[in-house]
Amino acid sequence: MSSTLFDAPQYDPGKERKHKQAIWIAIIIVLIVAALAYRYRNWPEERVVDHFFAALQQKDYEKAYGIWMADPEWKQHPKQHAQYAYEDFYRDWGPGGDWGVVRSYKLLGSATLGSQGVVVVVDVNERADKARLWVDKHNKSMSFSPA
Repeated sequence: MSSTLFDAPQYDPGKERKHKQAIWIAIIIVLIVAALAYRYRNWPEERVVDHFFAALQQKDYEKAYGIWMADPEWKQHPKQHAQYAYEDFYRDWGPGGDWGVVRSYKLLGSATLGSQGVVVVVDVNERADKARLWVDKHNKSMSFSPA
């Protein structure tokens, strides 16, 4: 059964318009999803920092240390974290530390630092200088920012 030009279906401008609209809608959706993915690309690391400062604000320094080390069971094996022991952490982040008692904090933003980590900037106690923390992308452990 062969078909000729004379057997072609009638041109339907409405169908063509709907097809073009569907293509544009798909392009717009892809752009929106890409923009959201870019905007929230560091969300997991920002969330870790948020949990860390929430623990500090509640004065739960042991929980904060577990978040810092990405090891909530750190008390079971403290020697694994001898390079930055809890006592050192408490001296840095406790009431007598550089930031004092954390009364308020606000995440200001983040930047990817290579493929290994993210630097998260935090306003602590509305001070002029901001805390810059590095979060490892793979295991979510934290340290002071190298940049």
